[in-house]
Formats: sequence, structure tokens, C-alpha cells
Amino acid sequence: MHERDIFDERQEIKKAAFVCPHCRERNEYDIRWLTRRKKKNVPKNLGRDDRARFEKSRDYMVRVDDQLMCKNMRCRKRFEIPSFQTVVFI
Repeated sequence: MHERDIFDERQEIKKAAFVCPHCRERNEYDIRWLTRRKKKNVPKNLGRDDRARFEKSRDYMVRVDDQLMCKNMRCRKRFEIPSFQTVVFI
């Protein structure tokens, strides 16, 4: 069984405010997330173990972007998103 059998995937864009570590300017950035929502109906080809896994599964989001480019025209340097949180349960 694959995750695509359990979840519907969709990309979303969320806004977040970050400070560039190089120029120290704060801006709003668009962060791409992959949202995985559990399907409403149980797939028909699941065994007993897979059905139990389906029942325990929850909706979650996975962050796609790891780096951002500063919006300051004088800086324009890349920096990593300063958060260890790459998966969020909904």
C-alpha cells in the first residue's frame, strides 16, 4: 500500500514573516506546502493491517520550500527557513 492510496495531495501557499540573517530586514514570504488529506472512503483493496493503518492516519502538511531569497533588492541572498518544523499535523 502506498500513501497515495490513503491521501489526496494538493499544494498550498501560506504566508510567513521571516528576517533575513544577512541584511536583517523583515518581509512576508510565500511558503509552499504539500497538503495530504485522508480520503473519505476506505479503499477496497486494503488488507486488515492496511485498514488499521488507514484508520490511524491523520491529515498533515509537508513543507516543500527549504530556502528563501531575500526580497531586499540590495541583498537578494538565499537563506534557509529558520525552523525545524517541516511536517505539521492538521
